[in-house]
Amino acid sequence: PFTDVKEGSYYYKAVLWANENNVTAGLTATTFGPTALCNRAQVVTFLYNAMGKPEVNSTEHKFTDVDEGKFYYTPMLWAVENGITAGLTETTFGPNAICNRAQVVTFLYRLYNK
Repeated sequence: PFTDVKEGSYYYKAVLWANENNVTAGLTATTFGPTALCNRAQVVTFLYNAMGKPEVNSTEHKFTDVDEGKFYYTPMLWAVENGITAGLTETTFGPNAICNRAQVVTFLYRLYNK
């Protein structure tokens, strides 16, 4: 469904899977943004969605940069509750901070080795 995801690209099937399984949508109705960078809010949301949006027991958090009602609010609670991330500092989650490859594989490792 995305004009910027060409058949034959290494990520073609992954993007289709992510879209079909509601892991993520496009940046617009017709573009995915395969070269766009991801931030921490997006990555924890991808993981949360990929796991089927599991129930979250926690409603409390210590992050001053996270407001209830944001798209990543419940995924952030889930990620912290499950030890996938603790935030950038004791009081900041850093939702807009770019998530580098090391952080992504660390999130994945913690997700699958808890």
